Amino acid sequence: MFVANDPTVKGGTYYPITVKKHLRAQEIAAQCKLPCIYLVDSGGAFLPKQADVFPDKENFGRIFYNQAVMSSEGIPQIALVLGSCTAGGAYIPAMADESVMVKGNGTIFLAGPPLVKAATGEEVSAEDLGGAAVHCKTSGVSDYFAQDELHGLALGRNIIKNLHMAGKDVLQNGLKNINYEYKEPLYDANELRSIAPTDLKQQFDIRSVIARIVDGSEFDEFKKLYGSTLVTGFARIFGQPVGIIGNNGILFNESALKGAHFIEICTQRNIPLVFLQNITGFMVGSRSEAGGIAKSGAKMVMAVSCAKVPKITIIIGGSFGAGNYAMCGRAYNPNFMFLWPNARISVMGGAQAAGVLAQIEKANKKKQGIQWIKEEEEKFKEKVVEAYEREGCPYYSTARLWDDGIIDPADTRKVIGLCISASLNRATQDTKYGVFRM
Repeated sequence: MFVANDPTVKGGTYYPITVKKHLRAQEIAAQCKLPCIYLVDSGGAFLPKQADVFPDKENFGRIFYNQAVMSSEGIPQIALVLGSCTAGGAYIPAMADESVMVKGNGTIFLAGPPLVKAATGEEVSAEDLGGAAVHCKTSGVSDYFAQDELHGLALGRNIIKNLHMAGKDVLQNGLKNINYEYKEPLYDANELRSIAPTDLKQQFDIRSVIARIVDGSEFDEFKKLYGSTLVTGFARIFGQPVGIIGNNGILFNESALKGAHFIEICTQRNIPLVFLQNITGFMVGSRSEAGGIAKSGAKMVMAVSCAKVPKITIIIGGSFGAGNYAMCGRAYNPNFMFLWPNARISVMGGAQAAGVLAQIEKANKKKQGIQWIKEEEEKFKEKVVEAYEREGCPYYSTARLWDDGIIDPADTRKVIGLCISASLNRATQDTKYGVFRM
């Protein structure tokens, strides 16, 4: 169901009859379970007619109510911001499951520059106040940054391609009688052996791994410009739709919120999740704590914990502390979990643990009036590092069945394909979430 504003008529604002037409379109979509595609370019309610547009049950506010209810029922809500979204109009893309914004044209704000100046004295351009760069990179209100309108429409088609509307039937019936066509990756899987980092401090782009395991090396990235240390997006593996979550560094507030959002979308559409773990943990420090890093991380952990779609975790590098939790470690019931030979699993790095434990030991000795000489401290740290290195080794983990085995990186695509095939031969389960702390 397409709903498009016409900006050439009163700036696309909503007259009483406009609201009625919009609500009727939503009613049809709800009855027929049709995805809603909103092509947004609206100044919100037509103010001279506010008494007939704003206050009643079947007025302007009902549009957003319908969006929320349809989304909860699994009816996709997609917005393409092609022009201005002011005041109430801003809530259509803000409440959509996924939204696209066009550079230079698309804007989203509750109050435009004139009202902002009148209310606060601030002078700001429309683009700086609520343009595509602001909402795709900083606020996270929008998910996809389009260079122009044609690019925006192409991104919209990609979103529709990844809706997986037949998901429940596929999951219910399994893969036995379904023949998927697929393309091999464009890049050699054997190259994954050289991509795998032996030095966990060495950063690499997780997209180079994704390109070697997904069909045709095609990856539709979600919220690419926001929370960039977590890469999320849709792809196919042996023809089966998957949602991929991979680490490109430590998790910040934005990264965790992005991860939680993406997991919610995948559970809504019954899309299996693949976690590619290479994570040292969450960002620490006073700024992160004041920004609510614990709360943001908890949202992602909540989403991972409650997701009832198939979950497959591949540890391709480090797996440390709370990062292990947010990226679906063993305690979070992945259907399968495998390690690359270079993987490391610990509550924290050996050197960090040695430093923390040494500080505690030093404080204890000081209380007892004992002076701890440098040589003794170094020996103490060496023992801790040695223990952490030994216990963090993938062979130590797999020998205790903390995972499902160590795999050759070149076999990652095949292993994930087998895991998905096995996971889908089961009845679907509805995902229900607890309370997300806001």
